[in-house]
Amino acid sequence: MRLAVVSILKKWVLALAAVAVLIAGGVLAANAWIVARTQDRIEGELPLCASEPVGVVFGTSYWARGGGRNPHYAARLEAASRLLRLKRVQHLLLSGDNRTRFYNEPVTMWRDLRAANVRNSDMTLDYAGFSTFDTLVRAKEVFGLERILLITQDWHLPRALFIAEALGLEAAGCAIPTDPVAGTWQLRMREWLARVGMLGDLYLWGREPHFLGPREPIKIAPSTP
Repeated sequence: MRLAVVSILKKWVLALAAVAVLIAGGVLAANAWIVARTQDRIEGELPLCASEPVGVVFGTSYWARGGGRNPHYAARLEAASRLLRLKRVQHLLLSGDNRTRFYNEPVTMWRDLRAANVRNSDMTLDYAGFSTFDTLVRAKEVFGLERILLITQDWHLPRALFIAEALGLEAAGCAIPTDPVAGTWQLRMREWLARVGMLGDLYLWGREPHFLGPREPIKIAPSTP
């Protein structure tokens, strides 16, 4: 009897191990495909980033979980203002979460960029960029964009570029330099899983953005000399 139980348990363990290997293999294969599909549209040197009319800045928390300013947030804003100065972009779409009056990513980004001498006329705020998917759908459907430069970290760009391509946007990625920070490996692991989930969003269950609203085409102000 005991031998029979042990034999059954071994079979279950082997079956579970096989399933785990298949899942892990699927995650690895999906990530490899997504990265290979988008890698040629990513530039790591800001002065060499593709020149596009509008740069999309993805919102993130101002504060790091361990306290202090979030280096990913700081790097995105520094890169955005520099790309404007370099004339790699003519306008910035600041897209982020605005679920409550106590948490407003677009306004926080706008305030800090204004402090960095970015003109108000060079920025548009998107208050319903609740996710990478929502930001990119709204960039096309609400703000009327066709060509964009995505301004974010290198680990985020493959997913963002893949979504943009699926939506019919012509997008290039500007991978911004970020100082090393604790917990980056957890972010990268989460991103690996998010890429797999993205494939389901795009090809299986037909995800829709939380909110679209009326069209608000972006008007690009004349540049200063």
